[in-house]
Amino acid sequence: MKKQGEGIRAQGTGKDKGKSKGAGVPGGFASKAGGFARRRPVSAGPTLSAGESLAKVSPARRVAFEILLLVGQGKGHSDELLHSARTEALSVEDRNLATALVMGVLRWEIALDARVRGFLERPDQRLAEPVALALRMGAFQLLHMDRIPAHAALSESVELCRAFEQPHATGMVNAVLRKVAAAQKPGTRIFESTAAFSERLGHPRWLVERWVTAYGREAALKICEAGQREPDEARLFAAVSEDAAKAIPVMDDGSRLVAEIAAAAVPGAKRVWDCCAAPGGKTLVLALREPEAEVLATDVSVKRTAAMTRRLERFGYGDRVKTGVADAAIDGSSQVRGEFDLILCDVPCSGTGTLARNPEIRLQLQPEELVRQATRQRAILAGALKRLAPGGRLVYSTCSLEPEENEAVVAAVVSDSEYRRVPVGELIGSLGVLAEGVNLGSAVRDGALRTLPGVHGCDGFFAVVLERS
Repeated sequence: MKKQGEGIRAQGTGKDKGKSKGAGVPGGFASKAGGFARRRPVSAGPTLSAGESLAKVSPARRVAFEILLLVGQGKGHSDELLHSARTEALSVEDRNLATALVMGVLRWEIALDARVRGFLERPDQRLAEPVALALRMGAFQLLHMDRIPAHAALSESVELCRAFEQPHATGMVNAVLRKVAAAQKPGTRIFESTAAFSERLGHPRWLVERWVTAYGREAALKICEAGQREPDEARLFAAVSEDAAKAIPVMDDGSRLVAEIAAAAVPGAKRVWDCCAAPGGKTLVLALREPEAEVLATDVSVKRTAAMTRRLERFGYGDRVKTGVADAAIDGSSQVRGEFDLILCDVPCSGTGTLARNPEIRLQLQPEELVRQATRQRAILAGALKRLAPGGRLVYSTCSLEPEENEAVVAAVVSDSEYRRVPVGELIGSLGVLAEGVNLGSAVRDGALRTLPGVHGCDGFFAVVLERS
């Protein structure tokens, strides 16, 4: 069955992708009728080589296009690629434009595909990925970037097609983008169905329908709107002196909130374990708030553990943290010995609470992935609980909005006779670091933390505090 949001997007990555006749790009695909005719239309303009066409594309658009291709092929994460050698040679202005293009196209892909589909001669045709991407980039600039001249968005999208070995599609791309430019920009409707606003705001319908069921239509709409904006500026926490600010790691408010709750769960803790610690921001908060504690930070990834160790070394108090590679789901790891009176179990998850920061998640996530994540999360939680000392407390958290990864995981693993659920609202009230006027009362549901993007001023997080009898 064709999933909502497929539109003009190349389907899948790796072995799941089809190939177009003569597309010349791995993972490209053709229309159901057998692809574009190879005869070159008159509207395509004079023939240029791929190199000559690429030279006519601005550095920012070229880099953005290449990064989006890599993201679509599953060969990198947008944030990592935007901070890689690809962007180092760009000027500040070009780097900002490349970032805006990459993040904007990923956030709005579903809506852009729907917009462009209406101008295709055959709306159900499947386009080679470079062609689909040229249309998305062009449409995004025309619809969402007021300072970009229309002729630049049009001409460079055409040149990108030619530069990436799709010269047969240049006439179509030019014609479609001209129609996009001439058409009235979409406005907000008086009432929209879930299907309508999920498409307009660039989110998969299946995911939005879940949020409507779990949190209500109004909250789901706010989540989608937040996913289309740059992440909210930090505003949950009170301002501190410059010296004090330097001691706190740079991190989003939601992540810091979870770390502060964990530190408040056991004041004066002696042994602390952050069992899924990379990239280390929460670990640093724990070490800062628990100055007398022995802190262990482990992660299953060798690469991420090494990067975390380097980050910890940049903070004076970070040298108190011992790091190691360990799988928290496996009991008896050589890196993890004894029992701990405080454990932070911030497990890997789908990340649906962070779509403003990680927009490609919405394009890659499928419902069956939630089942896989939940299976792994249950194993990690069960393994971590085996290391919790009697009377100790464990904080289980994710940046997912999905119940299968949160409440259902805790319910499947935790025995109510052995563990008491500590009301998280009491811990939030004792933090003493929140900004004046911040009220997170609505973020507490059934004794657990549940923040929603667009509702609580930070990413979406879940956290529950468990105390062993």
